[in-house]
Amino acid sequence: MTTPMEQRLAPLAALKGLEASHLLINEIYPSVQGESTHAGRPCVFIRTAVCNQRCRYCDTAYAFTQGAPMALEHVVSTALGFGIRLVEITGGEPMLQPLFSNLCRRLLQAGCEVLVETGGSHDICAIPDGVRAIVDVKTPGSGEEPANHYANLQHLRPGDEVKFVLTSRDDYFWARDLVAGQRLHERTTVLFSPAWGMVDPAQLVDWMLADGVPARLNLQLHKFIWGPTKRGV
Repeated sequence: MTTPMEQRLAPLAALKGLEASHLLINEIYPSVQGESTHAGRPCVFIRTAVCNQRCRYCDTAYAFTQGAPMALEHVVSTALGFGIRLVEITGGEPMLQPLFSNLCRRLLQAGCEVLVETGGSHDICAIPDGVRAIVDVKTPGSGEEPANHYANLQHLRPGDEVKFVLTSRDDYFWARDLVAGQRLHERTTVLFSPAWGMVDPAQLVDWMLADGVPARLNLQLHKFIWGPTKRGV
């Protein structure tokens, strides 16, 4: 029987075996952006495989181990082929991919507006200029709070956003106090997202209004449109 740590490390080993010109890709598809301040915009999603975190509410656990090598140029041409110039690189954890920065730069050179959704455990200084980062700040309820690279909060750039997925009122209090203590709302857009099936969005709105929290409610539009288990949307 493998341990939880061995289960995490096994997919990471797959990245080391990649050809120098390839990424490990789970899926590439067009949809509408479901989250962040870009919600509702047509968007192409490049979902990379493999993640170093195991959040208890993860809705893309299939990306932990399901992925195929794809040449960088093929990833770019596939994404551009949909004719949509907003592209999000997500995962999994996209910053684990050896060619992550190259992919970002190729999409920028092609005239795309590029978003990166990252779990927040890696240094966002590695994200090329011109790319907008959506940084998850893991709450205690996620089970991954110790993995937060808190220095990222000092390296946010214009257009970047931070997202807190909340699993309980305790998570809400934790996120509220961190936002106030770091004065995050003065430097970036703060998103409070209710974990699907764990926090009632209406209840979260009540908490935010009562406390005057300087954050935006972040709902996962794709789950309301297609349901919480539909893939490729």
